[in-house]
Amino acid sequence: MTSLFFLWGFMTVFNDILIPRFKEAFSLSYFQAMLVQLAFFGAYFVGSLLYYIISSTKGDPIAKIGYKNGVVIGLLISAVGSALFWPAAGAVSYPMFLGALFIVGLGFAMLQIAANPYVTILGPEKTASSRLNLAQGFNSVGTTIGPLIGGWLIFQYFAKTGAHGVDSVKVPYLAFCIVFVVLAVVFYFVRLPHIGEGKIEKGAGALKHPHVALGALGIFMYVGGEVSVGSAIINFLGQPEIAGLPEIDASKFVAIYWGGLLIGRFMGAVELSEMEKVKKQVLLLGIPLVAYLFLWIAKSAPLSAISGDSGAAAGVSVMTVWKDQFVANWSVFKFYLPFVGLCWLMFQVGKAQAGRTLAIFSTTVVALLLVAIFVGGKTAMWCVVAAGLFSSIGWSNTFSLAIEGLGPLKSQASSLLVMAILGGALLPPLQGLVADVTKNLPLSFIVPLIAYAYVAFYGAKGHNIGRDKMHTS
Repeated sequence: MTSLFFLWGFMTVFNDILIPRFKEAFSLSYFQAMLVQLAFFGAYFVGSLLYYIISSTKGDPIAKIGYKNGVVIGLLISAVGSALFWPAAGAVSYPMFLGALFIVGLGFAMLQIAANPYVTILGPEKTASSRLNLAQGFNSVGTTIGPLIGGWLIFQYFAKTGAHGVDSVKVPYLAFCIVFVVLAVVFYFVRLPHIGEGKIEKGAGALKHPHVALGALGIFMYVGGEVSVGSAIINFLGQPEIAGLPEIDASKFVAIYWGGLLIGRFMGAVELSEMEKVKKQVLLLGIPLVAYLFLWIAKSAPLSAISGDSGAAAGVSVMTVWKDQFVANWSVFKFYLPFVGLCWLMFQVGKAQAGRTLAIFSTTVVALLLVAIFVGGKTAMWCVVAAGLFSSIGWSNTFSLAIEGLGPLKSQASSLLVMAILGGALLPPLQGLVADVTKNLPLSFIVPLIAYAYVAFYGAKGHNIGRDKMHTS
């Protein structure tokens, strides 16, 4: 299951590479380029809505076919969407690419619906959030190395002089198609625990609870804010007044952004577990340091030297190049280390309380984006990149708070929360529209700032609204 979470994280962040690639290749505006996220995350909404309608009228499909087969179907749909990148590149058609992404998104929606609840029910309900944070941590491993490999493949390795820019995406997505098919075969034949699921109740009973409706809006805002920031990083870091980085270099900072989620989610998995206090504190210190080192090593990977493009010539070994780049990158990572320390401190202030920690972390993102909008330069660059650290527990904490105490309505609420991933489809184009209209990309970060402000409200107050009536009813 962890390989599944890794893979869909790895592929999701390829969208952040596709946006600048398509923007350049098709001469798109920011708004048009952000339609990549609309196609991908819009499919989450459409897929989960269809699932909800079917489950409400004819019974829960997964209850009939099982979680394992639900995963297999999701993988095969994703494989079809990935394969369609090849003819889209041949036709040099942006709409065809968006269509292919939409189908990939439908497959991922099925994977989300099947895999997330499966992870939560594989053990005691009390530690479900811990397991979900752990699984999401492996998702973040994929989102961390995805931009590194994707940026290198699309902007460098498969970018051919004289060929249309979109040709560089053909082989990577054909490889995705093959991996999805192989995984589908593996999951079909592997033996997994069979766990039954209750039938989703008809109607919209879960929405009668205010903390569920507010939580769905929280997921909408969280996913929209997180994706908006990640989608804009490459173009933001390319601004002369920010860092003036070329796309291939800026894509490595996308990896650090998503790597921040990796650090926070593994820390959250520890914080919400039932392990001893001393052991928990040791891990809360060790995990961010190990993850920070992993990010540093990954960003220093000599991909060009490995492929023989450069750097490994004249008898210089790949490991020597890797070591030299690792040492040289200290000049970059020394600016990130204070944010990792701040993340540890915020976990201490959060006192292992899901709502309190969610409010603190989201408020921190708001503060970072305010600095990014009004300060500029390298300070703005690092504030945006470090926002990933404090976005980390947003999904798991909001999700767990929104379905808490619902009993038989929990599955229905879960499907509604997956629909709210639509935020990842709508807020990035909105941010792109703000950037186009104002001709000020830094100012466009006001969109994710407002989104995180709402998530902070939900963590502080929203998740408790209406709970007194639940207990007395």
